[in-house]
Amino acid sequence: MLENARLIGTSFADAIVIIAASWELPEQTRRHWATSLRQIAKALDRPPEVIPARYSAVRADLLNLHGVPAGLTAKTLQNHKSNVKAALLWLTREKGIPEHGAPLSPEWTALKDEIADPLHRWRLSSFWRYCSANNIKPSEVDGEEEIVERFLAYRALCGKPADAAFRRLMARAWNDNVGKIAGWPTMRLFEPPVKSAVDVPWLDFADGLRHGVDAYLAGLTKIRKSRTGQRIRPLKAVTIRARRAELQAAARMAVRVGVPIEKLDSLAALLSPDVAEKVLNAYCEKNGGNPTVYAINLAGRFLAIAQETKCLNEADCEQLKEMWSALEDDRPDGFTPKNTELIQHVLTPGVWDRVVNLPFALINEASRLHNHRPVQSAVTAQLAVAIAILTIAPVRIKNLTEIRLGLNLNKPGGPQSQYWLHFPNYDVKNRIKLEFPLENHITPLIDKYVHEFRPALLRGRDEDVLFPGLRAGAKGKITFGTQLTDRILKHTGLRITAHQFRHAAAALILEKHPGNYELVRLILGHRNVQTTIKCYIGLKEVQATRIYGNLIRDRLNINLDAAE
Repeated sequence: MLENARLIGTSFADAIVIIAASWELPEQTRRHWATSLRQIAKALDRPPEVIPARYSAVRADLLNLHGVPAGLTAKTLQNHKSNVKAALLWLTREKGIPEHGAPLSPEWTALKDEIADPLHRWRLSSFWRYCSANNIKPSEVDGEEEIVERFLAYRALCGKPADAAFRRLMARAWNDNVGKIAGWPTMRLFEPPVKSAVDVPWLDFADGLRHGVDAYLAGLTKIRKSRTGQRIRPLKAVTIRARRAELQAAARMAVRVGVPIEKLDSLAALLSPDVAEKVLNAYCEKNGGNPTVYAINLAGRFLAIAQETKCLNEADCEQLKEMWSALEDDRPDGFTPKNTELIQHVLTPGVWDRVVNLPFALINEASRLHNHRPVQSAVTAQLAVAIAILTIAPVRIKNLTEIRLGLNLNKPGGPQSQYWLHFPNYDVKNRIKLEFPLENHITPLIDKYVHEFRPALLRGRDEDVLFPGLRAGAKGKITFGTQLTDRILKHTGLRITAHQFRHAAAALILEKHPGNYELVRLILGHRNVQTTIKCYIGLKEVQATRIYGNLIRDRLNINLDAAE
């Protein structure tokens, strides 16, 4: 960012100096605005010298800023945001600081004034300002696209869109004015092509294929047995819809890559090795030639369908198996970027402490509201208990919402003993029985919720669900999951879903017990330890760097605590 100081223009640091020297502002306003600019820069963890003093440039950052990681209360943070907004808008109005980045040079201003289409001006504005700040004249925009590439790299560095779609729209706006405006450069910019798509209506496919798909999906609604004789439960309606969409998409992809639609006259034709290979290759090519998880799973699905429906002979099934095995070798291990970011937060000292202690803060909040807002306080207590349970027993959201008093949650030793949470194997996704003795500090929390708050949520109903919903039965998974995520984010600054408590548990265990995947497997209820290893193998890198970091720390000759 320092190399692009001209693009930043007036910075927060400059704004503080300008505000301090302005005698037209009351002394109290000058002091508050300067303090807020410093505090927001500190919360953003960026030097004031590299933060543009334009509200349009920092509006998104201010919106996403959370007070807890910054050590600020919600009210204090909001006051600082309001002060910063007022200060930056004042600079724009009173001091003439550009609202949208670096000022345009006379050459670019002349071209801008000639454009009648406001959409073209908007799409080219950031490119013009980049060129102006770097003293690049319109005539110097060359056909080698070097300037455009540098501009896109700068946008990407600033976290702004710089993909093919943005480049296409910018190039289209530029090229539409070539030859129309006097003085406009004659060089046309490269316009990335739009990917062609062939979206064939499902009814246009042969009856044999459509009926074959329908028959296969109908079989999934019944109890059936696997090749090894294991009983398989019927799939849910939502899963059936997903399977249907998957097969329809595969058929359309086959047409897109050149398979004649007339050839796809049956389910066997779609699953035939030559067609399946083209479909799978097409999905991989969309990802730059690398297999996606979707393509890997689809290969396994093709094989399973062929074996279950017996629509292909053994030789064809063997070819499908080879395709699937080859793709499976490239299945990515470890976390997605979103989960990697979560693990970084969880393993940062102090962050997970806020989550673990949140249930007790919430139950205190619920107690304060109990007499005035009984339902609101009961929901708060409900979330407190759910978070407390997830920190000890990271179960799936389905199991969490279906906890029943006396069935899944009870006190084996009597009213004065601690709670146990348990799920029989038939209630768990992978048929693994789960048992969790809940810690003594959680039992009083659950008791307080059950006896003081839960009746308000039952609304006179006689039900044994721990987390009752608005109507009969347990609270819905989506609603409950959203409430949990939002409440944790509000109080801790950490965005985490109910399912991600499982990833957090694995990270915390492996941090203290490196390589103990069996312990993680037992906590999470995986059937096979290989599943655990494939999911959390990426944590080895974190463990290795932590261990090496400690080795280096032990050799330092400075007092780190004093330095901090």
